[in-house]
Order: sequence, then structure tokens, then C-alpha cells
Amino acid sequence: MNKKEMALELLGEVLNELDKPNGKVAISVQKLSRATELLDEKELLAWTKIQLADPEYILPLQKLFVSVNELQENGVVNLNYENPKVKVILDPIISLNISTKDLNKFYQFKSVESSGGLNSIGFIEQKIDILAKSKKGNDQTYYITNLQEHLEYIKVYTYKIATKLFNQLKFEGTTQSSFDILRIAVDDKLLDINPEIAEQLMIAFKNSTSNNKEELSQVLTTCRRLLEKLADTLYPATDEVINGRTFKPNQYINRLWRFMDINIQSDSNKDLAKAHIDLLGSWLQKSYALTCKGVHSDVSQLETTKTVFHIYLLLADILEFIQPNARQEKISINQASLDELEAVLGVSRKVAKEIIKARVKLGSLSEKDFSEIEGIGSKVLNIAKENFIF
Repeated sequence: MNKKEMALELLGEVLNELDKPNGKVAISVQKLSRATELLDEKELLAWTKIQLADPEYILPLQKLFVSVNELQENGVVNLNYENPKVKVILDPIISLNISTKDLNKFYQFKSVESSGGLNSIGFIEQKIDILAKSKKGNDQTYYITNLQEHLEYIKVYTYKIATKLFNQLKFEGTTQSSFDILRIAVDDKLLDINPEIAEQLMIAFKNSTSNNKEELSQVLTTCRRLLEKLADTLYPATDEVINGRTFKPNQYINRLWRFMDINIQSDSNKDLAKAHIDLLGSWLQKSYALTCKGVHSDVSQLETTKTVFHIYLLLADILEFIQPNARQEKISINQASLDELEAVLGVSRKVAKEIIKARVKLGSLSEKDFSEIEGIGSKVLNIAKENFIF
């Protein structure tokens, strides 16, 4: 067996492990690491080594984060390699083949101790299990919600990379179809907006060729839930009534329509996107009713495949009109919980409580009020301005 065949076998094992209900992400990352080493994929290998807490990669990153903190204290919040100040501190890690393309998101998880920081993926999974069994949300250092978000980021990225490499090796020498180009582009954009939705879509695509009627029916149910979550992300439910349409939690089609009305200026593009959502809404509603009754005989592989293809076409229509900086809605500093303040701001429990006390005393906090709280320096103020609304 040559290196490519060994890598292909490992990548298949990665995908199978991630598809299991209780599959271990740590096992998947270890196998992905061996596969990327066999394939000489240096950047991807570096990413896996970081998730496995290899000291060769962790020590330079610890120094990097100290430098980044200093930059942020001086008002530099965009970790872009084109920024000369950032480039100077990133140069030492380039030789390790650590990608700087998604440094902001990477830094979001790896620099925060409550999310697991630079600990290994095995440690993060183990800590989540311990906190879940103890029925506590945190142990004063690690917070289960933050750990789970970090784990989800690693899981989705592992799945994406393993799928991409698996397909490259399996179909090496064949021409990439137009749909593959569109699918990869949509997967990449969706990962930035909502990794959970991206993961569901990739799994639905993978399972759409199944010969099992029940599995095909489940794919359609997944597609319906996917659209519901997408609507929740792009246009949350409201009590408003516009042109006779309402936008309640269960009216995800109306809410996606409303998002398109606001964001797509071209009537032809808008009409095409709405045609896709109407077609999908009608078919998915029918399949949902059949699934609830336990009827799977009417679900065909062809119809399931068409539905998944239309989902990708619809998402291609929608994602084109989403501005990268407007994808994640900030919450008000006056609505943030004690845990959120501590985790996001990176402050102690004592300082987080002082913020809550000041908020209660004043009714609400302005930026000036916040800056005057004991324990709040320029660094924390910058983080707060970046992550919360005043």
C-alpha cells in the first residue's frame, strides 16, 4: 500500500468516526494528522499538531498571543497579515507552516482559557465530559459552553478538510464538476456564518446517495432543520406584519424571503432565490409530514439528491449577499450574563461581578460607565467594544 492509499484509508476512518453519534474528535484529528503527514500537506499538518498540543507549535503560539495582546492594548484589533505591525510578529511562525488566513477566528478560541485555549483536543473533550457529569456549567476556569463551541470549530474543520482530501484522492485525475466548485464555495462561506449548519449540510450531501429509505428521509428532515436554523441566523423571528406576511418562529420560509427582500437588490436575482426557497419549502413540508407518520416509501434517492442540490443553489444565492462583517450579531453589554462577561472579556469572576453590580446600580452601562469600573483597562475596553453593544 503506497502513501496515498494509506492516507485515503485514514481519511475514510476520520469521516466514519465523525459520523458516529458519539464519535471522538480527538481520534479523528490524530488520524487526520497522520494522513496530512503522508500527503505532505504542511499547513494542514500544522493545524492538526496545534489541536494535539504539540510543543513545537504551542510554544511559538504562546509568544504570539502575548504579542497580539500587546497590539490589541494599542488599538490593533484586525489580525491581518497585510498589517505591518501584525506581519512582524507573525513572521516567526511562518516557518512552522501555520496558516494566517483565519487568525482572528483561531485566536478567538486558542487565546481564551475558558474555551480550552492551547490545550489538546483530547483535554477539551475530557473536560466537557467531566463538567457534563458534574452538572456544573464551569469549574471557575473552564466553561462548558465555550469548550463545546471550541470543540465544534475543530470538529467541523476536521470534517471539511478530511472530506476535501478524501475526494481529491478518490477522484484524482478526474475533472472537477461545476457543482463541486459551487458546493465547496458554499461550504466555505457557510462555515464562517454557522459551523453547525455547515456540518449538517456536508453530512446531508454525503448521505444523499444512500439506498436506505429511512436514511434518505432523515436527509430531508436535516435539510428542513438546516433552513430553519439559517432563517434564525439571518432573520430571527419577530412579531411584525409586512404585506400580510408574518415572521413567527415556525415561518422560516417567510423569514428567508424577508432577508432576501432586504439584501438582494436585483429583482431577477431575488426572483430566482425566491423560486428556490418556494420549491424547497413545498417539498420539505411534504417530506416532513411523511416522516412524522413514519412513511419512507415515497422518498426516492433522486428526490433527495435534487433537494440537496437545490439547497446548495439557494445558499449560493443567499450567501453572495451577506457582508462578512455583519454575520454575527452582537449582544448588548446590558444583557450579557455573568458567565458571558467573564469568558468573552477574559476577566476574573470578581471583575465580572463588578460589571453586573454597576449595571444594576446605574440601570444600564454606557461606554464611559464601563471604562470607570474597577478592573477595566484599555485592553478589556477594546474587547468589550468589539464583542458587545453599548
